[in-house]
Amino acid sequence: MKEVVLFLYENPMGYLATVERGDPRVRPWGFMYEEGGKFYFCTNNTKEAYQQLTQTPFVEFSSVDQKMSWVRLRGKVTFTEDKKVKEKILEGNALVKSIYLTPDNPIFKAFFIEHGTAAIADFSGQPPKTFTF
Repeated sequence: MKEVVLFLYENPMGYLATVERGDPRVRPWGFMYEEGGKFYFCTNNTKEAYQQLTQTPFVEFSSVDQKMSWVRLRGKVTFTEDKKVKEKILEGNALVKSIYLTPDNPIFKAFFIEHGTAAIADFSGQPPKTFTF
């Protein structure tokens, strides 16, 4: 699992797939951090993505590196209002901090994926390495 976490820290930008009225919806997204087997992300409660995440809380996040290896995380989303989580997100991402400014911003929402699956794959022909978390 350490390999997945390292990959995501090195390649935090990827794509998040949600469900919108039964159809997949994919958009660019940033991984924030991992702690205790939870993979943290954030959003804004005025966005369509937030509504999709609250209505159908199952996602897949994928990121790719320059060698065309990729990671996929799949699992259930849980939102948290934990101020320490939001502070850590803001401290670790200047863009997010410039948007939300403080952990108390009412539109700033943090969420994590836990109890899911992860895979690392490439075009080598070898089967993906799979993990549960």
